[in-house]
Order: sequence, then structure tokens, then C-alpha cells
Amino acid sequence: MTPDLKTKIIQICDTKIAKKGENVGISFYAFFANKNTDPENLMQVATWWIQTHQLDHFEKAVKIKQLILSEHEY
Repeated sequence: MTPDLKTKIIQICDTKIAKKGENVGISFYAFFANKNTDPENLMQVATWWIQTHQLDHFEKAVKIKQLILSEHEY
């Protein structure tokens, strides 16, 4: 994933956590509009979520943020 996309994911996680607390769940669809306007980035996130990390459909936003922050290329 690109650094810009990772930054966007962290920002969305932070917003969700601030609004609903540290137990808030999130799916990779939360990072995109309900329309298929960005299929390339959607596939990058879906691959990262499903294939790379084998995550469930919903995960804690704090977990996703931590995974993004722990990646070396960020």
C-alpha cells in the first residue's frame, strides 16, 4: 500500500476510535465510499487485509492502526 493510503487508514481509525472508543470494530470497506470509485486502492487494502494478514471481516480499529504503524515501509 502507498504511504498516502496508510495515512488515510490511520486517520479513519483515529476518527472511529475517538467517536466510539477503543473497542470499535472496522472493516476495510470503511476506508472507501460506498461506490466503486477507487478499485485499485480497494484491492490493495483488501489484499493486505485478507491475504497478507488473514484478518476477519471486522477487526478492532486499534489493531488495524497498530498493524499499519508496525510496517517497515511506512
